[in-house]
Amino acid sequence: MARCEVCGNDYGMSFEVHAQGAVHVFDCFACAIHRMAPICEHCRVQIIGQGVEVEGHWFCGAHCARAERGAVGIVDKV
Repeated sequence: MARCEVCGNDYGMSFEVHAQGAVHVFDCFACAIHRMAPICEHCRVQIIGQGVEVEGHWFCGAHCARAERGAVGIVDKV
C-alpha cells in the first residue's frame, strides 16, 4: 500500500503518476487532478482536458486565452 500525497489515505489500490522526472502517488483520480491539473490563468478553473498554451501560459480554452492575453488565431477544436 502507498499513501496518497494529497489526502494521506493509505490505500491498497493507489497508483503512481510519472511526470517531469517526479513520481506522484494518489489514491483516486480526484486527488491526481487536484495536484496535477494546471489552472486556467483567466477563469481559474482546473484544466482537465486539452487546454490551450499561449507563450507558456495555460488556459482552459481559446476564449480565455484571447480574453487574458489577446491571443490572435487561437481556436478551440470542435
